[in-house]
Amino acid sequence: MKVLRTVLDLRRLAREKRSAGKSIGVVPTMGALHSGHASLIRAARQQCDVAVVTIFVNPTQFGPNEDFARYPRMFEADCALAKGAGADVVFAPAVEEMYPAGAATFVEVEGLSGRLDGASRPGHFRGVATVVTKLLVAAEADRAYFGQKDAAQVAVLRRLVKDLRIGTEIVVCPIVREADGLALSSRNVYLSTEERRQALALSRAVRRVEALAAQGERRRDVLLAAARAEFAKEPAVRADYIELVDWATLEPVERAEAGTLFAVAAWVGTTRLIDNAVIG
Repeated sequence: MKVLRTVLDLRRLAREKRSAGKSIGVVPTMGALHSGHASLIRAARQQCDVAVVTIFVNPTQFGPNEDFARYPRMFEADCALAKGAGADVVFAPAVEEMYPAGAATFVEVEGLSGRLDGASRPGHFRGVATVVTKLLVAAEADRAYFGQKDAAQVAVLRRLVKDLRIGTEIVVCPIVREADGLALSSRNVYLSTEERRQALALSRAVRRVEALAAQGERRRDVLLAAARAEFAKEPAVRADYIELVDWATLEPVERAEAGTLFAVAAWVGTTRLIDNAVIG
């Protein structure tokens, strides 16, 4: 497995592989890799000739009071996991490589970037859209792999590649969970034992809505009330949003149809977690 540090090196490798008729799959990450990331890497390896994992803690998607400085960084362990999952290349640039001195160009998907996570984290999706655009262009990726847990991000990136005519397919892989239902997240390491227990309110809300939808319930007010009832069992958990939206636009809907997104975000202690389900 190769480790590359510069955009030029990544671009050279991509062009060499493409000239040989090879397809390229990219798995963009911020490191602190876990089994959820491994599932994305395995999917890229199965569907593409070359699997590239990017490890970059992107400063532009963090707000001024967020956890950029303490975000877990464990490069050697990340490389071991990536290699074990089948990665051919790890691209791990410095901040200065991705944002050269004086850089003044950013990418923003208007409308979508201000909904769900974007509403409570202003500028977050601009940072995501900017860095993912840089990565897709540098890697000349045929496919890019993301987990469904980041469903709002997926909506933004689908619109981005469509609007900019970037020839990369956005591939969405299922949420990977712990045995008790908690969605895997790099931020789970922040949770104390008690917070870890409290965090299950998110997955319980998701399961409750899925169960009601499977029984034929489609009304927004009923589904959201059921989800809020699960959160009410854990008063220490502070909901950021509990929403039923069109996955393409992230706009609220009154009835759940096939493909509708139910999404939650909440603070457990000082840790913000997200979870979701796609109806049907």
